[in-house]
Amino acid sequence: MANRHLARSVVLQSLFEWDFGGKPNKKKEAMLIFRRNVQEFAPGIKDVSFMESLMESVLAKSKDLDTIISTAAPDWPLEKIAVVDRNVLRIGLYELLFADRSEVPPKVAINEAIELAKTFGGETSGKFVNGVLGAVYKEMGEPGRDERSSKKKNANDIPDDQAPVENLGGAVVYAEEGKKIFVALVHDVFGHWTLSKGKLEAGEDVEAGTVREVKEEIGLDVTPEDDLGVNEYIAFPPDKGKIKKRVHYFLARSDFQPLQLESQGGLDNARWFALDEVAELNFYDDIVPLITKAIQILGRKSSRAKRKNE
Repeated sequence: MANRHLARSVVLQSLFEWDFGGKPNKKKEAMLIFRRNVQEFAPGIKDVSFMESLMESVLAKSKDLDTIISTAAPDWPLEKIAVVDRNVLRIGLYELLFADRSEVPPKVAINEAIELAKTFGGETSGKFVNGVLGAVYKEMGEPGRDERSSKKKNANDIPDDQAPVENLGGAVVYAEEGKKIFVALVHDVFGHWTLSKGKLEAGEDVEAGTVREVKEEIGLDVTPEDDLGVNEYIAFPPDKGKIKKRVHYFLARSDFQPLQLESQGGLDNARWFALDEVAELNFYDDIVPLITKAIQILGRKSSRAKRKNE
């Protein structure tokens, strides 16, 4: 057994014992369990630093990881997920989202977690872990996907252009406060700032639906002004399988007022940013062109307004 796989196995066994014993807030006891297991199951292992760092990091990020699990597997309350599966997901999600990708590429993080689930979990553990991590990986934009080997695709894997389409509406929301322009952004549990959006109802006008969704998500009344275009991406919700999300985005005006983030939907923050702050934020790659286009339009609007006032 490779050292890294053995290391993850010891971490999983330690997390299982800690979690099964009902001590989620006693992380010092978790490390005592871990050190005992290292001596028992991995004496003389060379990569102790990797193993200890992984254990400490999963414990430190446990609340964030549990939030992500709840978001990616909404039909499975955290306490209803088998203890082994729950902790395999914690390890896999930590390595997928927070580890150094040069050391642990995304496909390695997912494959290692699936192997742990198959080895220590039940008959369906591997499929369940694969579904949840696959959903998160898709939402991340599949980093490193071009590095995957060109193996023959599974016959049940629907081609992207044949996946069912889910229509959404979203907006770059802006407001003026004093002499500055601000944009309202939301932050997701995967660590990215992004745009407010939501699913359109069947037959709903896209502008009306966008106004409704923005109001529900961040509590703002907005007026769409400019069409920013359509963005499409593939997602893989565990309960639906592969779907294509098609989001129609607008530049929309609002009053500058406090944002009220809804409690569901995988978001953990919402705030206003001045235009000169936006460039420093962590966005998904496919959102950057939309933000850039919106800022260019706002720049032209600002220039015209200044000329009128001169």
